[in-house]
Parts: sequence; structure tokens; C-alpha cells
Amino acid sequence: MRILILTGSLPYPLASGGAIRSFGIIHGLHAAGHEVSLLSFNDAERGIAAQSTPLAELCARIETAPLPRRTPRQRLRDLVLSGQPDIAKRLESDEFRHKLQTLLEETPFDLVQFDGLETAGYLPFVRQWLTRHNQTHTKLCYDSFNAEYVLQRLISQIDRKEFRRLPAAAYSFVQSNRIAYFERMICRVSDFVIAVSEEDADALRPFRADRCVHVVPNGIFAADYADPREHLDLRGSAIVFTGKMDYRPNVDAMLWFTDAVLPLVTEQVPDARLYIVGQKPHPRLEGLRVKDNVEVTGWVAEVQPFLQAAEVYVAPLRMGSGTRLKILEAMASGCAVIATSTAASGLLSEARRAMSIADDADSMAQAIVALLQDPSQRQTLGDSARSAVRKYYDWSVLIPKLLKVYKEVGLG
Repeated sequence: MRILILTGSLPYPLASGGAIRSFGIIHGLHAAGHEVSLLSFNDAERGIAAQSTPLAELCARIETAPLPRRTPRQRLRDLVLSGQPDIAKRLESDEFRHKLQTLLEETPFDLVQFDGLETAGYLPFVRQWLTRHNQTHTKLCYDSFNAEYVLQRLISQIDRKEFRRLPAAAYSFVQSNRIAYFERMICRVSDFVIAVSEEDADALRPFRADRCVHVVPNGIFAADYADPREHLDLRGSAIVFTGKMDYRPNVDAMLWFTDAVLPLVTEQVPDARLYIVGQKPHPRLEGLRVKDNVEVTGWVAEVQPFLQAAEVYVAPLRMGSGTRLKILEAMASGCAVIATSTAASGLLSEARRAMSIADDADSMAQAIVALLQDPSQRQTLGDSARSAVRKYYDWSVLIPKLLKVYKEVGLG
């Protein structure tokens, strides 16, 4: 098949969940003998040339456009006047649309796949172009990274519990309703929809007349986490969290954890130290830098060394949807993982059994302390986690599931 994949950012390096998923799918489709073309936005600040990455060997063609910049004033104007969700306009670009049209004119694609809701904003344009040019054989797939309207509702519910976050809660509530309308339109215009978990699929099925949403979970190359190229010696009893640190659920998780959980841990394990590992730390996290038992690393070349050096990995998320790639990475590294039910949602029961689940500060603190004080328990939990990821979430297992979905909709 000839496949065109649209992504909101260049899926390399593998520094975000979206990049990890998109790269894994591109790699798998190439290995299966399909011809993949890629159209992405590329942040000029990162200065990454697509042709200098492994993507060049996997894609028949790569086109990029500069990431558009929207000012706060433009976002406020759209919030008041447009009636559309912010996410629908985030990647509006004439240059991207022009390159997309050129690709469609030059290649008769069998499938155009839109990765995430931001890029799905171009789906109606592609549908109209294909219809106008009588290329109705081309299938359009919406690969939803999250059920976005559910995510915004959860964010609103958490933020409204704190007085100073009430404006943000109101914003998320308005956005959730607009996103639901937008997601419904995208799901209906698509030929088929893929979700990363059964929970997300259930949230999106009412948006389709046939109520059909396929599930292909997020995955990783588990072998990449077996032995890091760099070994770290982290100070103290190392507790690690990883993620893109300007992402609201991650920011909320770390603020809650450092305020409500970490003090309870250090009462019993005085040398416990939290490492927050991830790019673009949000200004709300600046106050954590002055804490003696917290280190905010910012961008790192690889998260694997931190995962390998962790005594405990925490995922104290109170909002979110989808399948947490950060947890899969930690499990593949053999970490003893402690997560909230929200963080673990979307994972198979076999994977959830390979971690400790705790939803309140006291129970999470006690679970962390127990693991920090018991190396054998950490080893047992980590071994179970590594086994579960290799069995259910390696791309060697998931790509056949994706190809099966393609066959079910008449592709391949």
C-alpha cells in the first residue's frame, strides 16, 4: 500500500508519546513492505533535519512545514468569536495545506492516516479534495491519541477544586464541549477510527453511526530499554517521573505529588529524592527547583538511564486518557511502578497487575516506602512489568493488530 501519515510534529527524536507511537507505526509499516510518506510540522527551534534521522530510511518521502505560532490574543479571539476548540486551530497552516495538496496530486495513496486530533483538522479538506478528484478509493483513518473531550472534562473537574485554578477549570469546561462536537465531526468524516484503549474507544463510539472504533494500543520497542548506553548513579533513594513537562496532566501530577505525597515519604525515608525528567518544564514547576529533594532535569537525550537508575517509578496522574507510554517505558526498563487508577487506565489487566495502584496520598506514600525498603519486592514487581510489556505492548505484537484493522476496512 501507499500510505500518507500526517503528524503534528516530526516523530523523531522519540521525546514524546505521540512521536513514539507515530515512529513505531511508520517503522512497522515499512518493515511490512508498505510505502510510507510523511507530512509533519517541524519546530524550527529544534533544528532537526528530517533527512538526518532514521525516518529517512523508513519513508519514501518526507515533507515538513514550520510549526505555526498563535499569539495569546489570537487564541482569545478564537475562544470568543469562533465557537471552535483551540485544538482545531492549533495547526492551521497554508503552507502545510499546500504541501498536503501537492502530495495528493502526485501520489495515488491507498490510505491517509491522521495522527492525533490536531492534524485531523485537515481531514475534511482531504475528503473534499478526494471527492472532487474522484479518488474515492483512498481511505481516511483518524488515529486518536486520546479521547480529547474526556481529557478536558477531567482537567476541568480537577482544576475546579482549587480556587485559583477556577479560570482554568472554566476554560477546560468550555473546551471539552467544543472538542466533543469537533471530535464527533472528525469521527463521522473518517472511513475508520483507531483508539489506543478500550476506554477511549467507548468514549468515541457514540460519534460514529456504525459505533465501530478499532483499538490498537500504544507500543514501544521493548528491547531498547533493556540496557541503556549510559549508566547513571542517582543520589538518594531515587523516585523518577518522566514526561513532557508543559503538559497539564503532568504538571498537575508533579505539583500534587510534591505537595501531598513526597513529604509523607521522606518522613520514613529521609534520603528519598524525586527526579522529574522531561522537556519544557512549565513555569508552575519553577518553585520545585528550590526543594532539596527534587530535581527538575529539563530535556534529556534519553530517559532510559533515569529509568534504569530509578528505585521506584511514579505515575501520580489525576487527569488524562489513552495509554501512558511513559508507564510502558518504565515497565520495559524493569521499574517498580506505582500509579493512580487514572494513570493505569487503558492498560490491559495483565499490565495493571504488574504495578502497584494507589489513588490517595497516604496509600501512595506507603506503597513507595514499602518498595524503597524492600529490594526483593522491587525486583519482583519490575520483572513482572518487563514481562507484561514484552508480551502485550511491543511493536512486534501491535503492528499485526494494525494490519488486521487495515484488512477489515478493505486495505492491504
